[in-house]
Amino acid sequence: MNEEGTGLPTEIADRLTRPVARFLKIKVATGVILFVATVAALALSNSKWSIPFLAFWDIPIGLHFGSLDFTRSLRLWINEGLMTLFFFVVALELKHSLVLGKLHTLRVAALSFAGALGGMLAPAILYLALMNNQLGMHSWGTVVATDTAFVIGCLALLGSRIPPSLRLFLLSLAVFDDVGAILVVAVGYGETLNWAALGLAALGLVTMLGATLIGIRSAVVYFLLACLIWLCLDASGINPTLAGVALGLMTSTHGWVSDERLRAILERVLAYPKGDHWSGDSADRRDLQQAGVAVTEVLSPVERLEMALHPWVGFVIVPLFALANAGVAISGTDIGHPVFAAIFVSLVLGKPIGVIGSSWLAVRLGLATRPPDLSWSLLAAGGLLAGIGFTMSLFIAGLAYPPVVLDAAKIGILAASLASAAAGLVVLVGLTSKAPGPD
Repeated sequence: MNEEGTGLPTEIADRLTRPVARFLKIKVATGVILFVATVAALALSNSKWSIPFLAFWDIPIGLHFGSLDFTRSLRLWINEGLMTLFFFVVALELKHSLVLGKLHTLRVAALSFAGALGGMLAPAILYLALMNNQLGMHSWGTVVATDTAFVIGCLALLGSRIPPSLRLFLLSLAVFDDVGAILVVAVGYGETLNWAALGLAALGLVTMLGATLIGIRSAVVYFLLACLIWLCLDASGINPTLAGVALGLMTSTHGWVSDERLRAILERVLAYPKGDHWSGDSADRRDLQQAGVAVTEVLSPVERLEMALHPWVGFVIVPLFALANAGVAISGTDIGHPVFAAIFVSLVLGKPIGVIGSSWLAVRLGLATRPPDLSWSLLAAGGLLAGIGFTMSLFIAGLAYPPVVLDAAKIGILAASLASAAAGLVVLVGLTSKAPGPD
């Protein structure tokens, strides 16, 4: 052990856990695990174990009290329960970028917002044109989103060859249109509204805001309020995952303890002489406990929650979602279905057209600014990667399509995501392998 020095002490176990921790911090790791989960789901769905594998996700789980039945399939618990945390983290990332990160400048954020807006509208319009008066026409929401994990994973494969501005543009674009997609879900694919339950959900949000304003910091209080809001939205007919977006955007970006106060508290603790005087109910121990709280509370709730939840979302929730939803038996009939073609064309062509066109228009009108190292060629390659819909597309497809065409929709999403990833990577490799020229 290394008890002396400026860092924390090390143990033998650290030699085993640190390499794993380093791997999990690599952004491409999330995409790799998601890819593995998707391949596993497809392989099992097209094997001799397909029937028990697909039936497993339909197992009912829940509580039953007299006439009250709160039971859902395992797949729905993942899609509407665990995915609420996914959207919560997405909203946290968006707020962090807009308030604390590199998107705090309005015209920089406007470029990503414009790209996301065009990247939602163009594929939706193209899908509606291709599916005119056919079964599944109103399921256009399937083609509006971009999968953050896969896009960042693709960029990470090329490492430092990718300029940071492209990485920031695509990450923020994906976050913007994920939030937009869940709003589409709430408005377009909800049930008949229960206004009383919706009012209770709004009251819960107001209560949470009030708790924040008067300085309540108990995680238990916020967790209970979040559960209440989720239950009320679920009863209201709106997809309850919207709770994740609302709560994430409400989370504070201000630390409770200032840097100056933290420094003063730590200096008071460091002023104590060496010795074993931290035990017992003493002033020394209370000062040490106060220092521990101050070190934690100097970070904003947005930053703390991002750090705590991101690994769980990236390495547990999203892969579980892929296992539960990407499983589909591939058949020639589904590939020939109009839904397959509409989704494929809308994501592979509609997404880049919308992203590039709206970004160009925003810059041309002076509403947004394009970083000098983000050429239009690189932005176009990024637009191709934006066609990777996957997670959100599968999520919306499960809500929007009738069972008779759901498999065709899933296969279209998977094929379009694969084609978009391949096209984007090929173009990026070509652009970054030669010396940059005037654009």
